[in-house]
Amino acid sequence: MRQTTAVAPVARAEALTKTYGSGENEVAALRGVSASFAPGQFTAIMGPSGSGKSTFLHCLAGLDTVTSGSVVIGEVDITTLSRTRLTVLRGRRLGFVFQAFNLIPVLTAEENIRLTARMAGLKADEEWFSTLVDALGLRARLGHRPAQLSGGQQQRVAVARALLTRPEVVFADEPTGNLDSRSGTEVLRFLRSAVDAYRQTVVMVTHDPVAAAYADRVLFLADGLIVDELTGPTIDGVHARMRRLEG
Repeated sequence: MRQTTAVAPVARAEALTKTYGSGENEVAALRGVSASFAPGQFTAIMGPSGSGKSTFLHCLAGLDTVTSGSVVIGEVDITTLSRTRLTVLRGRRLGFVFQAFNLIPVLTAEENIRLTARMAGLKADEEWFSTLVDALGLRARLGHRPAQLSGGQQQRVAVARALLTRPEVVFADEPTGNLDSRSGTEVLRFLRSAVDAYRQTVVMVTHDPVAAAYADRVLFLADGLIVDELTGPTIDGVHARMRRLEG
């Protein structure tokens, strides 16, 4: 009989809660959410407006505090870290891609790509830098500032920046939300190839069934809880689950 070895998740949430306000004004954004994310897995997070999906991502990424429960990256419970230690961990072990690109206007594309590594005190792997730049089609744009780039090019710069340090997890919050369909497809294809070719772990919030279909699985949130999961998602399958939630 073949024996299999369980693979430890690179990130996990355990009984995660997040509330805003107090008393009569208290709102529960997350109500005991637990989930784990395996190495080399692409997970999409979906749900109706107000379901808690962006709050969940921000708590996983250490960008928002939790009310109770834990978020573990590798073997580190980031909810127990000081602000300084959390900032160091985010810079060295996590990558981020946001809808609004978050590039520094006065820096060139190359400087923006290298920024997170430099701020974390890490020396960039030049071979890996070159691989990312060529894979994302940015070689001819490295000397351009964000205002000289298209939306798709800016987001590809943001993706390269997120991956340069070879993070354990890349968190992406609506990464195609500000892009046209062609540019969005380019970004999604690269995220998919990063998972397949480089065993990158990606956790992405999206409202778009087309984007979700690039993932290995989709977690569906409603009212602050994970209420459904779909593996091997298709566009039609995601549509059907979302209609059920919204109906």
